[in-house]
Amino acid sequence: MWGRNVYDSISKFLQFQLTVNVVAVIVAFTGACITQDSPLKAVQMLWVNLIMDTFASLALATEPPTEALLLRKPYGRNKPLISRTMMKNILGHGVYQLSTIFTLLFAGENLFDIDCGRNAPLHAPPSEHYTIVFNTFVLMQLFNEINARKIHGERNVFDGVFNNPIFCSIVFSTFIIQIVIVQFGGKPFSCVSLSIEQWLWCVFLGFGSLLWGQVS
Repeated sequence: MWGRNVYDSISKFLQFQLTVNVVAVIVAFTGACITQDSPLKAVQMLWVNLIMDTFASLALATEPPTEALLLRKPYGRNKPLISRTMMKNILGHGVYQLSTIFTLLFAGENLFDIDCGRNAPLHAPPSEHYTIVFNTFVLMQLFNEINARKIHGERNVFDGVFNNPIFCSIVFSTFIIQIVIVQFGGKPFSCVSLSIEQWLWCVFLGFGSLLWGQVS
């Protein structure tokens, strides 16, 4: 049972990490090519990497084993670490996240009635536009971390979540730190304070990852 649990924990982490990597690389590369500036700044990417590597590994690797593990057939010696279901989840969430980020990047100023952050001068102050892009990106990863708890097509991604206090603590702490970064991070994090309405939209778009996981 413990061996299967370790295998599943590695697979959960891989599913989450590959999704973040694919989306972050495409957003940074495409943004830099089209707008001459990456929408995700260097310090912001450090925070994303901290979420992706350290926090996610602790959260997803500490899932306690359950009796349900024994109901499945043993993994074969030649079974790939990334299953078809995992690949579908990675590609599916990648499509949702990229669609959301590019919509905000190229139409966000019209949707939120704010100044455009694209093509800003090199040393321009942080903009609401790019802060919303960064905040939504992080919140999508946070909610997708909950999706990543299940890798065999299960619908109830919250099943047993409260049996893992480390996971709950990490998700809650990450959300609190994200609030502090956005509201008080200022120039070091290339952020400006967002209004309650803007925060609600960011949370709604992030929560969309959970909804997308149910229909994809």
